[in-house]
Amino acid sequence: MKSKTLLLLLTTIGILIACKKQYNMSFDTSIVPPMAEKIPFQLKIHNDIRIDDYYWMRDRENPEVIDYLERENDYFKKMTSATAPFREELYEELRGRIKEQDESVPYFYNGYWYITRFEENLQYPIYTRKKDSLSAKEEILFDANEMAKGHDYFSLVGINVSPDNTKATFGIDTESRRKYTLYVKDLITGEILPTVIPNTTGGTAWASDNNHFFYVHKNEETLRSETIFRHNIMTPSANDIKIYHEEDETFSVYVRESKSQEYIYISSYSTLTTEHQFLPSNTPLETFKIIQPRKRGLEYEVSQFQDHFYILHNGDGAINYKISKTKISQTEKEHWEDVLPHKEDVLIEDFEIFQDYWVITERSLGLTKIRIKRWDESEDYYLPVEGETYSLYGSYNPSFNTSIFRYGYTSLKTPNSTYEFDMATQSNTLLKQQEVMENDFDPANYIEKRIWVMAQDGVQIPVSLIYHKNTSLTAETPFLLYGYGSYGSTINPSFSSTRLSLINRGFVFGIAHIRGSDYLGRQWYEEGKMLKKKNTFTDFIDVSRYLIESGMTSANHLHALGGSAGGLLMGVVVNLAPELYRSVTAAVPFVDVVTTMLDESIPLTTSEYDEWGNPNEKEFYDYMLSYSPYDNVKSQNYPNMLITTGLHDSQVQYWEPAKWAAKLRSMKTDQNVLFLDTNMEAGHGGASGRFNALKEVAKEYAFILQLEGKMN
Repeated sequence: MKSKTLLLLLTTIGILIACKKQYNMSFDTSIVPPMAEKIPFQLKIHNDIRIDDYYWMRDRENPEVIDYLERENDYFKKMTSATAPFREELYEELRGRIKEQDESVPYFYNGYWYITRFEENLQYPIYTRKKDSLSAKEEILFDANEMAKGHDYFSLVGINVSPDNTKATFGIDTESRRKYTLYVKDLITGEILPTVIPNTTGGTAWASDNNHFFYVHKNEETLRSETIFRHNIMTPSANDIKIYHEEDETFSVYVRESKSQEYIYISSYSTLTTEHQFLPSNTPLETFKIIQPRKRGLEYEVSQFQDHFYILHNGDGAINYKISKTKISQTEKEHWEDVLPHKEDVLIEDFEIFQDYWVITERSLGLTKIRIKRWDESEDYYLPVEGETYSLYGSYNPSFNTSIFRYGYTSLKTPNSTYEFDMATQSNTLLKQQEVMENDFDPANYIEKRIWVMAQDGVQIPVSLIYHKNTSLTAETPFLLYGYGSYGSTINPSFSSTRLSLINRGFVFGIAHIRGSDYLGRQWYEEGKMLKKKNTFTDFIDVSRYLIESGMTSANHLHALGGSAGGLLMGVVVNLAPELYRSVTAAVPFVDVVTTMLDESIPLTTSEYDEWGNPNEKEFYDYMLSYSPYDNVKSQNYPNMLITTGLHDSQVQYWEPAKWAAKLRSMKTDQNVLFLDTNMEAGHGGASGRFNALKEVAKEYAFILQLEGKMN
């Protein structure tokens, strides 16, 4: 009897197993990976010689380069072919959480309600407006789905409607190089005007005469935004007038309109310094006037209210910024009068001006606060918000004469939410919250919190975490740790519906708020750049070690992720502490630091000397060389690695990750997998279209999930 029962039980289990889809949890190591040819190339500076065996990969016209990238792609495809069905299931899972038929919260500006909407099964947005009332007939301004037909990549940016509402400028990129061709559409007839201006940023600033607009032209080779032109829509673009050329190669420029539409600004900026010029928008043929001439280390941003400019700046030692004002007739810094003083423990990030109020975005101990003040100083209070780790920000507020302030709130477990706060009545209204199309999704099922980890030099590093309430934090818990830490760019904790595919499978997701960002104020950034850049890398490693030593995960289940400058972080980390990670995913990684920063023909190089240093100076050369991932690849074990890039990337050229992958493959001593996946149509931002982008996420997640044996 017992044997029959056992047989029945085993048969039942066998049926259940047969009914469940099975996937190969291990990679096929019998497939031989591609090996790139070594052609030594000598690089010499400061009496130091570096030999680069893969320098030849820089020539995109060389058939051997394309062949190598395609062989790597083929290898990745073959190695993961057994999990292709799971990857497709995962893609459908990610897509299934998106509300495909959706639209933005309408905003009212200059007599029209503007709405962006998506339709089911369509990749791109449709931009619309309605005159006076939301019940009015919809007018389609741009259907990006129609415009994208016939293009592997499509990006529409910079839609800017003229003051009289009859025309709109817009930029299109179909190469993924962020080189936008500028067009003008007649919104009355629907006709695209003859204006065709290539190689721009896509942005414009309209003059109040509705005939002239200003735009930015990029350098053909470096793609630096460097020249401002004025265009008259009544004349050919060949007649455009050059207004300003930024001679300093470490600076770039942009142009914009003031919120009041009374002025046009030309802004020059580098990593540490800014300079602004202004012109009344009703006199577009006149000459721009400088507000405050550039002074190295002085950063300032300008808004206008009545007859004053209000200026957010770091002058007079205000490292966390302060706000001053000055009469438009007297703009130089000697006339600036402080209206909101500097605080050592509060970073002023931004401010917004309204007729009766002004709104200041502050950051204290890593958390954003929104402060609301009346011009007559009768009120001064903070917008109420709760949470241990979250993201709070001002939304688009184009209207000037209003008491309504629109803002956004999200956290790791709270979907993106748009609110309207009435500053007069202090009433708060939720306008829209992102819908997660998953029947059992409930924020209450997830735990989010912030922990603090001591770095090796005694500094406390904040880390934001989220995991399912049923997930126990043990040495067996899979953990994905994300990091960036450059440019003062703060990665705020925000909701991701795609991330649920990991968290619902037992993962913990964490953001390490390492030095190099502004998370704990401007000093936090200063401590993670230039000759202190290594703090960024050791902070991430210290957080990783803490997660393992505290028993929240283990080296066999800790995975790391970073992209662009965060890919640099990943590159350094795998050289210094490869034993801490089961896998590392480096997206469009900046890894050939020294060679790139010595090549002034590459986009962004000269403008980033204040971030990384100028390697033409030996002190910076030596420091960069000591951490540059490509230069420090060594004969040792490395974790499983997925490296992604785009052939048309204008920010991190494809050859950096390609060379890095080739060098790693030739030197690593382990049997772990190493994949280089190149998108042959895309650039730095990856695939265009909301669904195509999900396929890339599914590919990255499947890589991690396969390693963890969680493909179900």
